[in-house]
Amino acid sequence: MIVAGRAAARGDDRPPPARLAYDAHTWKEIVHLLANLPMSLFGFTYVMTVLFTGAALTLTVTGLPLLALGLLGARLIGRFERGRARRLLGVRIDEPSPLPLRRAGNFLQGMWLALKDPVAWRTVLYDFVRLPWGILTFTTVLVSLFVLWPVLPFLARGLANADRAMVRALLSPSDELERRIAELESDRGVVVDTAAADLRRIERDLHDGAQARLVNLAMGLGLAKEKLLEDPDAAAAMVEEAHGEVKLALQELRDLARGIHPAVLTDRGLDAALSSVASRCTVPVTVTADLPTRPAQAIEGIAYFTVSELLQNVSKHSGARSASVDVWRVENRLLIQVVDDGRGGARLDGGTGIRGLAERLGAVDGMFVVDSPPGGPTTVTAELPWRDRTDPGGSAR
Repeated sequence: MIVAGRAAARGDDRPPPARLAYDAHTWKEIVHLLANLPMSLFGFTYVMTVLFTGAALTLTVTGLPLLALGLLGARLIGRFERGRARRLLGVRIDEPSPLPLRRAGNFLQGMWLALKDPVAWRTVLYDFVRLPWGILTFTTVLVSLFVLWPVLPFLARGLANADRAMVRALLSPSDELERRIAELESDRGVVVDTAAADLRRIERDLHDGAQARLVNLAMGLGLAKEKLLEDPDAAAAMVEEAHGEVKLALQELRDLARGIHPAVLTDRGLDAALSSVASRCTVPVTVTADLPTRPAQAIEGIAYFTVSELLQNVSKHSGARSASVDVWRVENRLLIQVVDDGRGGARLDGGTGIRGLAERLGAVDGMFVVDSPPGGPTTVTAELPWRDRTDPGGSAR
């Protein structure tokens, strides 16, 4: 089973067990613990001078800007400390998202973003409480190098683990928030790319199909007009041919409009629209839709095009004798399952069609699961968030 989604899997960053021998991990931990004192002195001094001065001057005009600049500087200290922990302690820790200062409307909005930045305030707390710890680790390790060197690897491991815990607790970005921001940024790119691809497809279909036929129609009618008096029979034949071109152009325009948003979906809902798609499939398809009400138009459209694309794959690639489509709602999710008895072997990385569906569903917090062992059957399950319709003509239907 292949699941399209963003699973934030964090690897194990624990060091190897401590030994009596001084290996590379032990020396890195010793260097980190000895560097704690100068870094904690610098951080504590920075917090006391810059930030506490800015906080004390908040009643004046210069207090808040000075405090905002101090918090921006604290972010830089936090970045250095995260890099030090990555290099010397092997901690797998991500960098938080940068503040969107360029998107701030003016200086006051940018200052407010800096003042309420949780990453900077956690760094301030980290620097404020580190001075006693820095003195303790520096003194303990320095003395142990000369007195307790046989057990220093174990002692350094314990102190370094405490440092790892502090770094993860105070300098790590908010996992859920940062993951959500990264997903939204990625989803925004997918939506933009998908919209651009759809526009190019519509433009190409109009240029190569209906537009070309209409150009031929105009030329044919022009020639028929010229021959109307000289050769009425030839003009009538040309008009008849132009009439056929009009029918073909209208059919292509209908197909194009159905590909953008089918009228049956707007008028009659998802059940009727999916039945219409199933009737055009080359294999018999059973459609079951258990939806007491209609979802939002965007969700309904994504569900329709998902089933349409999957049934096209069934027609072209599966070699199936029958297929089924089931659509139902479970709490706040809309579930779609398409099953066929074909040869199987479908994969998310097997073609752009299925991969594109997975990306589209991921862009709206959906999920896409493909279970297709060699020899079949193939079961594709799509999950979309349920949103109620809010348009005047489509509520509670």
